[in-house]
Amino acid sequence: MNGPRPPAPDPYFPANGDARYRVHRYELSLDYRPGPNRLAGTARLGAIAGRAPLTEFQLNLADFRIGRVRVEGRQPRWTHRGGKLRLWPTKPLRAGAAFTVEIHWSGNPKPVSSPWGGLGWEELTDGALVASQPVGAPSWYPCNDRPADKASYQLAVTTPSAYGVVAGGRLLTRTTRASTTTWLYEQAAPTSSYLVGLAIGKFQTVLLGDPGLGGVPQSAHLPSHLLPEFSRDFARQPRMMELFGELFGPYPFGEYTVVVADEELDVPVEAQGMSLFGTNHVDGARGSERLIAHELAHQWFGNSVGIADWRHIWLNEGLAKYAEWIWSERSGGRTADELASVAHRMLAGLPLDLRLADPGRRHMFDDRVYERGGLAVHALRHALGDDAFFRMLRGWTAQHRGGSVTTATFEAHAARYADGPLDEVFADWVHGAALPPLPVG
Repeated sequence: MNGPRPPAPDPYFPANGDARYRVHRYELSLDYRPGPNRLAGTARLGAIAGRAPLTEFQLNLADFRIGRVRVEGRQPRWTHRGGKLRLWPTKPLRAGAAFTVEIHWSGNPKPVSSPWGGLGWEELTDGALVASQPVGAPSWYPCNDRPADKASYQLAVTTPSAYGVVAGGRLLTRTTRASTTTWLYEQAAPTSSYLVGLAIGKFQTVLLGDPGLGGVPQSAHLPSHLLPEFSRDFARQPRMMELFGELFGPYPFGEYTVVVADEELDVPVEAQGMSLFGTNHVDGARGSERLIAHELAHQWFGNSVGIADWRHIWLNEGLAKYAEWIWSERSGGRTADELASVAHRMLAGLPLDLRLADPGRRHMFDDRVYERGGLAVHALRHALGDDAFFRMLRGWTAQHRGGSVTTATFEAHAARYADGPLDEVFADWVHGAALPPLPVG
């Protein structure tokens, strides 16, 4: 009689993650020295075996020196090659059994290579930041690097006291001893490995909005010389938060943090409960306000409601793109119809060979995923009408909060809010490659 069928790896990144078990808790303790770019860490993982016994399992971790390793308190046999830490417990782990893993590692962290350049830990001129999407998390800690494997995190980071540490989640304590300070953060919400954010630098901290009035606590950490420009550029973020809460459902986390690194970044990057921007996104003229809206919207679409694997990335980027258009429409800028028309004209001049439902690894960050994704959401809004459309979005974020979804999940969910079939909308915009006519009416 055949045993349980092994789970399939991520089709875009088959070398990342291990679907035979899941992690429910990471406790990371890091000591980082910015000058020599030296990182030493301890990870304690609480995990649960899947449907079959585990005689061995894997974690992803870049090229660090490995020290102590324990599984259930015992030293396993292990190998570490090509970014994979493979462990053989002293005895098989029963199907469905909870187990613990402890790993000590050290070295000089650096980005991992990818088709999009280096990802993950990035050493800055004076500090460091983490931008891991999609597979950069192993550049700084051992993890089961699959977007659907969500866990809670506790993160303790010790640095020289001249530096501040910002991470997603709630700051529990900040303890100074001699010349170092340890910052302890807790992210209780289920979090994908690539969404664990971290920034180390010399920041000025400011508060945005007034959480005393019942709003979401919002803070920003930035170089002090950018404060005048930042104050104008991010002035409307509290109103964005209020609007998105009304339209998409309650903000899914306890707080929201913005970090501006003292260097230029190609693009802003979302993390769980935080977003990272570069100095080039702060100009004092609200030149990047659409990106502020985009990164904030990811807290609902992509972070709280995550994806089962990377084929479904349009659900993250298409809904965040559409949030840009909604913010523009509701804040006195161009309407969503006008912005959809601009996107449609742009796509008409590009190759029509991309299918949103499975764009392929090479194209998962292509502009067409974002723009066509926004248009697919716009077409759905036209098909449903505003009342049903926004009820659908609020139901989506409520029903799948903390979970992982697929395109098929979204199609089935949207259908429950429609008066008629939506098959044609999804066939044309999500599963087809040809460019349908712009929705009107």
